[in-house]
Amino acid sequence: MSTEEILNQVNEIVFEYGPKLVGAILVWIIGGIVIKLLVKGVDKVLDKRKIEITLKPFLRGIVGALLKVMLVISVLGMLGIEMTSFVAILGAAGLAVGLALSGTLQNFAGEVMILIFKPFKSGDYLEAQGHIGIVSEVQIFNTILKTLDNKTIIIPNGGLSNSSMVNYSTEPARRVDWTFGIAYGDDTAKAKEVMINLMAADSRILQDPAPFVAVSELGDSSVNFTARAWIKQEDYWGVFFDMNEKVYNTFNKEGLNIPYPQMDVHIHKSE
Repeated sequence: MSTEEILNQVNEIVFEYGPKLVGAILVWIIGGIVIKLLVKGVDKVLDKRKIEITLKPFLRGIVGALLKVMLVISVLGMLGIEMTSFVAILGAAGLAVGLALSGTLQNFAGEVMILIFKPFKSGDYLEAQGHIGIVSEVQIFNTILKTLDNKTIIIPNGGLSNSSMVNYSTEPARRVDWTFGIAYGDDTAKAKEVMINLMAADSRILQDPAPFVAVSELGDSSVNFTARAWIKQEDYWGVFFDMNEKVYNTFNKEGLNIPYPQMDVHIHKSE
């Protein structure tokens, strides 16, 4: 091959691929700058939404990686490289991985939703998935609850984010309910007065809304009262147990009987 032929081929390559190469380089540089700006924008959005600090680097990395993959595909396409087969293979591989890890990915997506919308946080008293406990930790795939008797419950985030739950710690005040019974024939007005006075004397019980006591049921063996009072979240169990003991002791002192189920059997002798 002569020198002239070599120069002609070089010129053809330069004029054919040169503009494409320059354009691809410019797109790569500008695309890189745009990606950095978009990632910073994602950071600002995450900061405004007060996303969990441990989740922010992961979300930022995911967004950055997806944008870079799109940029690489665009640049290779500009150079004339056929990307249809590559994209198809990439899509098939992604589908296979997604199917294999569907449960794990669902749990991760659940964790993301929990951290974004914050239906609960560490330290909340939560009832979910048939379990009750204090939220100890929100992990990538699971949420850890500690029961009041110090058992550890591990709940997958996927099911947790897609089902109903009760968060007892959302509001600063909580209502505590009791049911107390007295014997038939005892003074109901006196029993009501005793319970009202006991709740008024406990400084942990809020007086607004005022405590409530009323006859709720005429049972088989007792006249039952419903007593209700509002207290701070942290005082719930202390007030609940103390009031049970106080009512029992005070009813005895006041001559009010707390009955227990009993059955009268009458025997009739036939003649």
